[in-house]
Amino acid sequence: MTERKDQWSSKIGFILASAGAAVGLGAIWKFPYVTGMSGGGAFFLIFVLFTLLIGLPLLISEFIIGRGARAEAVTAYKKLAPNSMWVWVGRFGVLGCFLLLSFYSVVGGWVFIYSIMSIFGQVIGEGKDYGELFGFITSSPWVTLLGLLLFTAVNVLVISSGIRDGIERANRYLMPLLFLFFIIIVIRSLTLDGAMEGVTFFLAPDFSKITGESLLYALGQSFFSLAVGFSCLVTYSSYLKKEVDLLSSASSVVGMNIFVSLLAGLAIFPVVFAFGYEPAEGPGLLFMVLPAVFSELPFGQLFLSLFLLLFLFATLTSSFSLYEIIVAAFTANKKRSRQRVTWIAGIIIFIAAIPSTLSSGVLAGVEVFEKNIFDATDYLVSNIMLPVGSLLIALFIVHKMDKKLVEEEFLINRKEQFPLYQGWRFLMALVVPLTIVIVFLHTIGMI
Repeated sequence: MTERKDQWSSKIGFILASAGAAVGLGAIWKFPYVTGMSGGGAFFLIFVLFTLLIGLPLLISEFIIGRGARAEAVTAYKKLAPNSMWVWVGRFGVLGCFLLLSFYSVVGGWVFIYSIMSIFGQVIGEGKDYGELFGFITSSPWVTLLGLLLFTAVNVLVISSGIRDGIERANRYLMPLLFLFFIIIVIRSLTLDGAMEGVTFFLAPDFSKITGESLLYALGQSFFSLAVGFSCLVTYSSYLKKEVDLLSSASSVVGMNIFVSLLAGLAIFPVVFAFGYEPAEGPGLLFMVLPAVFSELPFGQLFLSLFLLLFLFATLTSSFSLYEIIVAAFTANKKRSRQRVTWIAGIIIFIAAIPSTLSSGVLAGVEVFEKNIFDATDYLVSNIMLPVGSLLIALFIVHKMDKKLVEEEFLINRKEQFPLYQGWRFLMALVVPLTIVIVFLHTIGMI
């Protein structure tokens, strides 16, 4: 198959972009509060195991499908399994990304508003009630809609600029800065009085707190934080040069993701216990804890502003991958311009996100299965659709995709490591689908 015209300029550009897709809200925002609600250390350990045994093999699978087909998600399944129903795996991914963006963009908007307020010195200060501030930002219709609009606009501008000039350029310069400032926060958090209680909560496993729902959350978190299940990285890897080693690239992405999740826990939980917050605080945990951390630092206002901007960037790099699968699917036939499709997608996603945006304010009384609109959409995407999408990808690559092509893509630059291929194939054929099915059946009450 011929190389695509649009390509990453280098392997590191691809890795940073893929890591950017993974290292976002999943690792920095969602991971700490889901861990807090699920018992701490035992949840973290199960999350790491799921990430290595299920998330990593699935990530490799998406890379193989994308580069093997040299096409975005919908066309990839159509090319690899022509005249079959497998094309719906790609379409399912496009729908999943659309629904994911309908609540993900809401949190991105919160980060945008916090970033702007921090630059003007409106976040931290003596006597500030950070819980009250978070409540104001999330419940005020005009504030949340403004944040949503800004977040959507930046996504549209970057995605419309293309792969190298938009997505890759943004990731290459700002991802390393995010790691740097995260480490600064961890160092400061660990020096607070009472910090070790938080470290114990996060790293000392207590399996008595693990429930079936905790297992489901850990599985969903491993999918959510790695951006697997919706074929986003099928699209990303379709822009990859033939000679790049997929296994090492996937391992680098997973390693970065676990490292950032570890940093997130070490940044948040010591502060949670030092300042008397509840570890099961919920989605607002990060937004209420971060200002408390920086208020204790010299030049705290400056550092908070820088970190929030970098946190915003991490949020954006993840949303780039979600937008890209949608835009790439509708521009695959080359008959529609990338710029026009991106703008139309942005407008539709903005409208679709409005109910979740208002779910903590004027639509707070509207519930779906005893959850507000934001939480219901999050649960549907993270705990139902992502596992289903991941199961379909596992079945496709094992039972439908050409085995010679799969082996060729896996073993590029590592022909002598055939046992690794056999181990990966065993995981994809048995361990991954079986685990997904068992945990999924538990959550819908069938076992």
